[in-house]
Amino acid sequence: MEQMGAVNSELEDLFQDKKRVRNPLVPIGAFMTAGVLTAGLISFRQGNSRLGQKLMRARVVVQGATVALMVGTAYYYGDKF
Repeated sequence: MEQMGAVNSELEDLFQDKKRVRNPLVPIGAFMTAGVLTAGLISFRQGNSRLGQKLMRARVVVQGATVALMVGTAYYYGDKF
């Protein structure tokens, strides 16, 4: 039990020393992805399959850009904090 308390305090010290970096573009990308997905589903429901298919492709692009931002931010700030 004694070792477990020491490990917990070491982890707490480590997390207090590290700063969390937030990228404001990631939530924007998530909302854009959700918006394009919603518009695509609505167009499919209305019977406009050609527009819906274009919107689904756009959703994949926006979602990929959001993931790329997340990975890029983690890589860039990974060693600095």
